Amino acid sequence: MQTVAIPNEERLIVALDVPGAAEARALVERIGDDARFYKVGLELFMTGEAIPLVNWLRERDKQVFADLKLFDIPATVARAVKRLNGSGVRFVTVHGNDAMMAAAADAADDVSVLAVTVLTSLDRGDLDDLGFDCDVDQLVLSRARRAAEYGCAGVVASGAEAAALRAALGDKLLLVTPGIRPVENREDDQKRMVTVPEAFSRGADYIVVGRPVRDAADPAAAARAIQQQIAEALA
Repeated sequence: MQTVAIPNEERLIVALDVPGAAEARALVERIGDDARFYKVGLELFMTGEAIPLVNWLRERDKQVFADLKLFDIPATVARAVKRLNGSGVRFVTVHGNDAMMAAAADAADDVSVLAVTVLTSLDRGDLDDLGFDCDVDQLVLSRARRAAEYGCAGVVASGAEAAALRAALGDKLLLVTPGIRPVENREDDQKRMVTVPEAFSRGADYIVVGRPVRDAADPAAAARAIQQQIAEALA
């Protein structure tokens, strides 16, 4: 359950979805003080430069979200989480079943485990392809309930389901919402998107924003505009 107030300036998590650490550092330096929290995902972890990058971010008082979507046998998931304890990483994601979520939560010390519910790039048709005989919102709520039961600190879920999660679970879990677009946009691979005000009005604690900041002509200005939207949404 959330017990510490979240500074508004930390609610924006900028996704460092770039090919390497040099590009990531350059983007962070361009953004400067307009973002305090960054997501380091699979692409960067595959470069072998992720841990030095995490250290570099922490030296600059940035928070770090390791979006690894861990999925393996529970013992392996637990060992992976243990490797992150003491690294300065704030959040790590797991994308597995009950036993994986429980193993990750049990292994966590100073890193908080977030359970991925349903990827924001999936919709009802994709779930049919994967063999899930339920609606997206039902699956998200089911996975979130189990995440709370097995000790996860929070979940990653679309803003489309955020209000239902808050209604069902209250403040038992942190809610991190990807698929954010500062304005209406339906021209990319994110299918269950919401705007910044929508995310927070529905109960999000954090939002993850990638392309709208990374690909902006002025990433600092883009991040600053989102921070202003957050402040207005929470006023």
